[in-house]
Amino acid sequence: MDFIAKGIFKAGEKKEHFSKRITSLNKNLATEKTYSLIGSEHGLKRRLIKIESVDEVKNER
Repeated sequence: MDFIAKGIFKAGEKKEHFSKRITSLNKNLATEKTYSLIGSEHGLKRRLIKIESVDEVKNER
C-alpha cells in the first residue's frame, strides 16, 4: 500500500513543510518510515519532526 505523509520539521530557525509518498504494509509502519527518512535526510531527531497526517493513497488504476 502507498501512503502520503505530510508534516513539518524544524530546519534551523524556520519550519519546513514536507509531503512524502511512502510504500508500507500499514499506517503505523508508514509513520515510522517517514520519521526515519526525514531524520536521515536532514540530520534531525524525531522530536524535531511533526507528522500531521498519514493517508492511504487510493488505487490509481
